[in-house]
Amino acid sequence: MRVYVPLTLPGLAEAHRTGQLGPAPLHAFAVTPALREWYLSDDVEELEYAALGRAAEASLRMLAGDPDAARRRVVVAVDVPEGAATTDPDQGLEQSTLGRVRLASAVPLAKAAAVHLDSGDAEADVAAAAAALGAADQGDDDAQFTVDGAEDHDLMWFGVQEIAGLI
Repeated sequence: MRVYVPLTLPGLAEAHRTGQLGPAPLHAFAVTPALREWYLSDDVEELEYAALGRAAEASLRMLAGDPDAARRRVVVAVDVPEGAATTDPDQGLEQSTLGRVRLASAVPLAKAAAVHLDSGDAEADVAAAAAALGAADQGDDDAQFTVDGAEDHDLMWFGVQEIAGLI
């Protein structure tokens, strides 16, 4: 099963240093039944892209809480055994929890399939989005427009062997 773990660049550096994504429990995103129902698609690639987007949003929230981190969203795609990722049975179709899963143990970085990262030209929009996130959560439409601006940037794909150069 493919899961998408949201991080920041300092979090990626820590994972590289320790050789694992953790500590447990680890929150990630995946193609869950609720995400399938919400997205209304049977296309696996589209559903995985939606899960990646949910993880990118979670990475943005992490950036909002870490003003010293570089303003680039980071998501690590990891393959875990079926059953390793669990969902909250009461999750429902709540927008903020769609696709969210929990991993009960840390995951070796060797299980990573890829790293997804914002390019440098996205930093200004990601910084503005991280700063506007609180107001957007309170219903401010202008702030939500700013947050949505970060989503206009697709995350770039990198092989796991490139992590050292990314951090």
